[in-house]
Amino acid sequence: MSPETLSIFSPALAARFDALVSNYPVKRSALVPMLLYAQDEVGYLSDGVIAEIARRLGLTELDVRNVASYYSMLRFKPAGRYNIQVCTNICCMLRGAYELYDRFQEELNIGPHGTTPDGLFSLEEVECIGACSWAPAIQVNYSFHDELTPDLVAGILADYRAQAGVPTDRSSSVGWKAQAERTKEHA
Repeated sequence: MSPETLSIFSPALAARFDALVSNYPVKRSALVPMLLYAQDEVGYLSDGVIAEIARRLGLTELDVRNVASYYSMLRFKPAGRYNIQVCTNICCMLRGAYELYDRFQEELNIGPHGTTPDGLFSLEEVECIGACSWAPAIQVNYSFHDELTPDLVAGILADYRAQAGVPTDRSSSVGWKAQAERTKEHA
């Protein structure tokens, strides 16, 4: 893409895309990394993001959407600052994933695929996050939490609120990791 062409991405990300495309013998091979980097910068894959990536790679917007829709970590609408993905695939389901998912909905006071009014958390059910041996598991942005129980949810949320600088009752988060370790020891 020439420097004269306007980009919806920051100059640093636009340069990163140009360098990324040059690393592959076929431009299309850069599609998934570009989608991930774009989502990290913009927050989701908007129509503008899809259009610009398609233009940069010489693809149709439909081609880009088809690839993006395959991956659960790619979103087409804004998510909260902390996007909580609860795995409900068979291993996690058998070990309490739906109870975990229900507790997150209760604690956050949102429904499936909802976002809290303050934009801090969003919640979604996903098919698999590759942590079957440590089920049930969740992914919050790029961080994994495994071998969870519903009793740990309040503490997990309190920790993320604290990271965001949101005042919270720390009593709910104190020791949630130690409690999780004790649960693992007795399993």
